[in-house]
Amino acid sequence: MTQRHAFQRLRVLLGIANSDTCLPEHADAVDFLAYCGAGANRALADAGVLDVLPWHYTQMAALMRSGALRVDVLMLQLSPPDANGRYSLSLASEYLVAALEHARVVIAEVNSQAPWTYGERSLKAEDLDAVMYTDRAPLSSLPGRIRPVDQQIALHIAALIDDGAILQTGIGAIPDAVLGALSDRRDLGMHSGSLGDSVMHLMQSGVITNARKQRDVGVSVGGILLGSDGLHRFAHRNPAIELRSTAYTHDAQVLASLDRLVAINSAVEVDLTGQVNSEVAAGSYLGAIGGALNFIRGAQASRGGLPIIALPASAGDKSRIVARLNGPVTVPRSDAGLIVTEHGIADLRGLTIRQRVRKMLDIAAPQHRAELEQAWAREGLGGR
Repeated sequence: MTQRHAFQRLRVLLGIANSDTCLPEHADAVDFLAYCGAGANRALADAGVLDVLPWHYTQMAALMRSGALRVDVLMLQLSPPDANGRYSLSLASEYLVAALEHARVVIAEVNSQAPWTYGERSLKAEDLDAVMYTDRAPLSSLPGRIRPVDQQIALHIAALIDDGAILQTGIGAIPDAVLGALSDRRDLGMHSGSLGDSVMHLMQSGVITNARKQRDVGVSVGGILLGSDGLHRFAHRNPAIELRSTAYTHDAQVLASLDRLVAINSAVEVDLTGQVNSEVAAGSYLGAIGGALNFIRGAQASRGGLPIIALPASAGDKSRIVARLNGPVTVPRSDAGLIVTEHGIADLRGLTIRQRVRKMLDIAAPQHRAELEQAWAREGLGGR
């Protein structure tokens, strides 16, 4: 970024950004793209200099193959090679596996502190066009503060999860709170887009063993590690953790083959018919289309699966259960499963619109229920 004016205008694709390397003022020479507004990307979005890719996370590999998302230069952080000369992708596989297949140039930072992790793809020296060697702690992120409302939501969800269930969790305080409420379970499994500190703690305590999974027995599968230095150390050369590409972690057939898959994802708001907005709040792009819909559908197809969207019923004086969404539809009502707030669980599966409205009103904040019911009756939203 410091040298950005030495190049022709750059086009930079960002993942979930946990650093302040890319700032709004850099847009004088750089076009920023991202599939999400998470982390430091939000500052770029709020400044109007982030162009959001309105794609499902799983589409990125196909778009790279087609050339619609051209990869000229791929910059990777790798672990040092093992005894066989294989470099690990370290903290992330996700869409990077596809990017490696199509990049014109691959530049690697080989970081002596980056954990060596197991996965479907490793690299040899001949796969790299340029290498720089560093010795610095990889970027880490600590779990967010868990509030009492998050704990209450987590208790509702935890009551649904039996021994041997397989978990997928999104990013945020509520999924972390759910995992924290499962310390008395046995033989849970993990198959998720991301793995964090809460997963590590349950693996260390023997709660997550992956012993009853129908595939990847004994292994927690994820696409990316998002957590502390402790998580990085735990994952280093740990065969009980495997990072896989999005083509595997989010694959419909893979997810459907996992019995009792419990998908737990957050949302910005949910309307009375079960439509979910996970992207925009108060005009600010802070979420993503991401992979939530893949996991919701995967849990729907799983034998005994539970597709869960969890959120607090209100934010300040505003209801997050709404008559009409204030942002885009990330998950359509045709895919609605269980919606959970601190006030309870609305299982929308198999219900008509009218039945759903009643269920959703029951889990809205009590002070907003009458207004929501009036808005529904007044605007006649049932056919929309």
